[in-house]
Amino acid sequence: MSTHPFRQVDVFGSGPYRGNPVAVILDADSLSDTQMQRIATWTHLSETTFVLSPTDQAADYRVRIFTVTEELPFAGHPTLGTARAWLDAGHTPRESGVVIQECGAGLVPVRIDGESLAFAAPPRIREGAVAEADLVAACERLNIPRDEVVDAAWVDNGPGWLGLLLADAQRVLDCEPDASPRPERGFYGIVGPYGAGHGIGHPQDVALEVRAFVYDAGAPVWEDPVTGSLNASLAQWLTETGRIEAPYVARQGTVMGRDGRVAVTADAGETWVGGLTHVAVAGTIQA
Repeated sequence: MSTHPFRQVDVFGSGPYRGNPVAVILDADSLSDTQMQRIATWTHLSETTFVLSPTDQAADYRVRIFTVTEELPFAGHPTLGTARAWLDAGHTPRESGVVIQECGAGLVPVRIDGESLAFAAPPRIREGAVAEADLVAACERLNIPRDEVVDAAWVDNGPGWLGLLLADAQRVLDCEPDASPRPERGFYGIVGPYGAGHGIGHPQDVALEVRAFVYDAGAPVWEDPVTGSLNASLAQWLTETGRIEAPYVARQGTVMGRDGRVAVTADAGETWVGGLTHVAVAGTIQA
């Protein structure tokens, strides 16, 4: 067996242990695909990442991102958590203040601002209108009346997200999806605004409430505590359609007892998604 540096990082929390954890295994070049998937299944977190030598000279490192069942080309909170773990292990980026990550979605810059990190939202691989049949299926799974959906769009930057805009944050908080296993996969993000005219006030200047639900084939519904990839693509969709302007802060994980905060900013035509990162566990792992 080989020994590798290990970090478990809390990402997007309003404070320690309030966000979404990710396991990060550094110096992982010697690990096989089978070993990586086995470790990711064992950690039983939403994602586990493995840091390898880059293949692109512009990158500081390469990362592979695994759920408990499969590899993803990109995911948001693992991107920030991996960058924090890499920095915590004593590495220095080539460019001051910016880590360049290589992943299945290409090169992703991560800005460093003290304990906060922010990634540039990658392009969506699927966007635009949702077929009525797909929207009805989503509403049926999520137990949301079809007439309560204000707008919907594909907001897929890797996992397969379908976004639903509801009238206000309270409707998002009240959502109780059908938890029973389904044969088809589904990745659903629901979002609703806070503030005047939306029936519920701002909690600490938060503009949106977000929730993310995943139906893996044959498994019960699973809710992700705080989701960087979803918040990134929701931000692109909602700002492009004039539903909201950046900068703003979204909250996620409320119903689960978490207290996630995702900060969205815009700079030179790019959308940046960031939040606090905190190394909760540091040590080694044997593989």
